[in-house]
Amino acid sequence: MKAEVLEILEDLGCEVIDHGSFDENPVDFPDISRKVCSSVRSGEAERGIMVCGTGVGASIAANKFPGIRASTIHDVHCAHQGVEHDDMNVLTMGAKIIGPWLARDIIKAYIEAEFSTHEDFRRRVGKLRVLELEAAKELREEIK
Repeated sequence: MKAEVLEILEDLGCEVIDHGSFDENPVDFPDISRKVCSSVRSGEAERGIMVCGTGVGASIAANKFPGIRASTIHDVHCAHQGVEHDDMNVLTMGAKIIGPWLARDIIKAYIEAEFSTHEDFRRRVGKLRVLELEAAKELREEIK
């Protein structure tokens, strides 16, 4: 599905940073996730998209990175609402779950959506950041 995703993004006028994979050999999704999330966290990319078999593993890996709010999306409503309500910045999809036509609609909804200025959504995303910081502090204490 990667070729279709690249074409969809190009059609939408998006600048693409391609972090792989670049051949038919299997790759480990945590490695790709690290690259994609690094681009999003640094501001090099506004948002990220990853495709794997189901999208689940890529989503799990992406959510390990501070500041990343990733979700596996297989419908148009969640694609835009994830951005509008939850400030989702990484979309994952399953190439074995959906086809390129649905992927086109999902990606378009994701790319065109904007995070709401509504106080409830901003407050909730702020609480996600607090959860993230608390978990990081607990992890540092466990490591000691």
